[in-house]
Amino acid sequence: MHSASPVAVLTAPTAAGKTGMAIELALETGRVEIVSADAFLVYRGLDVGTAKPDLHERRGVPHHLLDVTDVTESYDVARYVQEAQAAIADILERGNTPLLVGGTGFYLSALMKGLPLTPKSEPEARAALELELAERGLDALLAEIERSNPQEARRMERNPRRVLRALEVKRQTGRWPGEFGSTTPGYRYRVTAFSPPLDLLERRISERTAAMFAAGWPEEAAWLAGQVSPDTSPRPTVWQTLGYEQALSVARGELSVQEAQAQVHLATRQYAKRQLTWIRKQLGADILGPDQARRQAASWLAGE
Repeated sequence: MHSASPVAVLTAPTAAGKTGMAIELALETGRVEIVSADAFLVYRGLDVGTAKPDLHERRGVPHHLLDVTDVTESYDVARYVQEAQAAIADILERGNTPLLVGGTGFYLSALMKGLPLTPKSEPEARAALELELAERGLDALLAEIERSNPQEARRMERNPRRVLRALEVKRQTGRWPGEFGSTTPGYRYRVTAFSPPLDLLERRISERTAAMFAAGWPEEAAWLAGQVSPDTSPRPTVWQTLGYEQALSVARGELSVQEAQAQVHLATRQYAKRQLTWIRKQLGADILGPDQARRQAASWLAGE
């Protein structure tokens, strides 16, 4: 796989306006097709809680890697990289321009730097670690990593999924995930990253959260629970989607809408901050303002 020019990437924290900017760029530039880099837009049926753009919002711009798997199926980063690279190849072969859009850092890193050559996860080991996390807490597990490898601990960025995976690999092989190396990426990429000012981003998060609950998020979460139980151990990946646990609690009468919105707003704000850190540290990209990012991405898509 190769391309004469690097593939353009547009990334930003959640609720920053990636989707709208990407579609506007595609319409203005012409012959641009969007390849999603979002871990949860791949699932059919998760529309409200993932802020998935509907057909009207897409405005005729071709989108790839939306609705490609059922919530009952597993979907991992290896499958994502395979399907994203296939989509990019198809777009280029037809003479069009791919634009990679999303905020899932692990997916973007895997595409840009290669897939980690770590062993596959073992469900029983993972379940035991999830129980250990519940009993000991995240700080205790992070401290265990810190004592052995401070650099690896910093790489975790307090992400529970990454902490569990790191400990699983270490206990299974005696090596940390960062010590395994990666596959060779199929393409070269160049990243445009942006964010509105943090006060505006917080307001956008609050407004979007309220709109999602009003649009039927609790009902969607109840449907999801009917397809995949959130109580299964290890917990299904689909139930790690931000906010679905609170939306389900509303559907079950365990939380009020106001209480759920407050919890989701806080969790989303924290997630957005982690995304900004990931973009700077892992992708090595500067965080631009929206207008500057729009000009840069448009220039790159035009081949300048």
